[in-house]
Amino acid sequence: MATALSEEELDNEDYYSLLNVRREASSEELKAAYRRLCMLYHPDKHRDPELKSQAERQFNLVHQAYEVLSDPQTRAIYDIYGKRGLEMEGWEVVERRRTPAEIREEFERLQREREERRLQQRTNPKGTISVGVDATDLFDRYDEEYEDVSGSGFPQIEINKMHISQSIEAPLTATDTAILSGSLSTQNGNGGGSINFALRRVTSAKGWGELEFGAGDLQGPLFGLKLFRNLTPRCFVTTNCALQFSSRGIRPGLTTVLARNLDKNTVGYLQWRWGIQSAMNTSIVRDTKTGHFTVALQLGIPHSFALISYQHKFQDDDQTRVKGSLKAGFFGTVVEYGAERKISRHSVLGAAVSIGVPQGVSLKVKLNRASQTYFFPIHLTDQLLPSAVFYATVGPLVVYFAMHRLIIKPYLRAQKEKELEKQRESTANDILQKKQEAEAAVRLMQESVRRIIEAEESRMGLIIVNAWYGKFVNDKSKKNEKVKVIDVTVPLQCLVKDSKLILTEASKAGLPGFYDPCVGEEKNLRVLYQFRGVLHQVMVPDSEALRIPKQSHRIDTDG
Repeated sequence: MATALSEEELDNEDYYSLLNVRREASSEELKAAYRRLCMLYHPDKHRDPELKSQAERQFNLVHQAYEVLSDPQTRAIYDIYGKRGLEMEGWEVVERRRTPAEIREEFERLQREREERRLQQRTNPKGTISVGVDATDLFDRYDEEYEDVSGSGFPQIEINKMHISQSIEAPLTATDTAILSGSLSTQNGNGGGSINFALRRVTSAKGWGELEFGAGDLQGPLFGLKLFRNLTPRCFVTTNCALQFSSRGIRPGLTTVLARNLDKNTVGYLQWRWGIQSAMNTSIVRDTKTGHFTVALQLGIPHSFALISYQHKFQDDDQTRVKGSLKAGFFGTVVEYGAERKISRHSVLGAAVSIGVPQGVSLKVKLNRASQTYFFPIHLTDQLLPSAVFYATVGPLVVYFAMHRLIIKPYLRAQKEKELEKQRESTANDILQKKQEAEAAVRLMQESVRRIIEAEESRMGLIIVNAWYGKFVNDKSKKNEKVKVIDVTVPLQCLVKDSKLILTEASKAGLPGFYDPCVGEEKNLRVLYQFRGVLHQVMVPDSEALRIPKQSHRIDTDG
C-alpha cells in the first residue's frame, strides 16, 4: 500500500507506546489495539490527498509495530535488544519454528561474535599511580630542645614512595589475547622497573591458559604459567606457577585457588601458596545488592592473620558505600573504615582511615577514573593519637563537601547542560519530524474525536477538557526555567473508550499525536477532565501508568 519505512523512522518509535499496550500484553490485547488504530488511520477513510498521505504513513507505523509484536520470535528479540536487535546481521536465517528462548540464545551468540570482532580492533588500557606521602611531622613533633633548629616551625611533608603501572591488551584472534604491562617504583631514593608480556588463550568454554615472560632491573627474568578451569558449574580452580631468576638462584613459586559458589551471592575460596612467602588461606565472600561481606583466615610465613570486613551499599544515584574492617595477626592489629562515592559518570572517589598497632594512623585517598586508579596513602603518625584519628576522619569529609558544593556540583550541572544542548542539536531534525507527524495524527483524529465526544456527552461520560504534556515548572526556586509543554487534548480524547482512558507504564512521547517537547528533561502529563458533569484533575510522571476516571482526581469545588 505504501513504501517501506526507513531505518531511522523505525528507530524513533516505541512499538508498545505506539499501540498503547502493556509490555506483557496478550495477543488479544495487541489485536484489539491494532484494529482500533487501523480504523483511525486507514487511508481509505480520507478523501483529502494530504490527509490520505498522512494517514498512509501513520497506518504503516502501526502495521510495522503489530507485525513485530504479534510474532513471538521477533517480539522476543525486540523485548531484549529493541529495534536495532531486529537488524542484527545473521539472525534472519534462524529457523522460524524455534521457540523464543532458542531465538534469544541464537541472537546472543551472534551478538557475542560481533562483540568479539569489535574487541579485536581495540585495546583495554589499565593503569595505577600510587604516591606515598609521609606526613608524620604534622603530629610526631620533636622535643623542646629541637625547636630552635632552623625551619622547624613548619612541618615537613614528603613524598617517600611512588609506583606507576600500566597494561594494555591486544586481541589477536577470537581466542588469543596479548597483554603488555610495565611498572616503575621508587622508595626513599631507590627504585627500579619491570616489564611483562603475557599471551592468553581461551581453550574452551570452561577454561583458559596464560604464558607470562618478564624482566626487571631489580629481579632477573620471570617465567610464569597460569591456568583457569571450571570444574563444575559452581566450582573453578586457578593455578599460577612461576620461576623467578635472581643472583641468589632460581626461586620457584606456586599458587592454587579453589573456589565454589555456596549460593548465588556467596563464594568460598581455598588458597595454597608455596615459595618465598608460603601460606594457606581460606575465605568466604558474600556480595549482595546492599552489602559486601568478607571473612578470611591465613596461616603462613611470615604473615598469619584473621580478617573480617563489611561494606554497605546505599541505593542512591551516587552509589555511596561505607566500609569497615578488622585485621589481626602476627604483625599487629589494624582497624580500617572509610567510604566511597561516585562523583561523575566515570569517576569514583574514596577515602579510608587505617588505625593500627604498631603501624599508627594513615589516611588513604583513592580516585578511580574509568580504567585508571590514583592512590594516595598518607602516613600521619606512628602512634595512636586521637588528634590524628579525628583530623583523618573529619578532614576528608569537610574537603569533600566543600569541593562537591563549590566545584563538583557546578561542574556536573554545566556538563549536563552541555550534553542536553548537544542532544537537542543532534535530535532537532528528528524532533521536528516527530512534531509534524504528531500534528498530522491530530488532524486525522478530528472526526473520530468529534464522534467520541458526542457519544460521551450523551451518557455524561469522560470528556478531556484540557491535557498538557512536557516540562512544568511549579517550584519558585526554578521560576527562571522555561515551561515546555504541548497540547495533547485531542490525542487523549481519541484514546477514550467506554468512558475510560488507560495509559501504560511507558513514555507518553510514543503515543499517537504526542512527541517529546523537551529532550532529556523530566516530563509530566497533566489532564483536566469532566466525568458525570464534575471536573477532575490529575498529573502523573512521564513513565507512570494512568487510569481515569478516579474519585481521587475530583476537584473539591468547596475549596
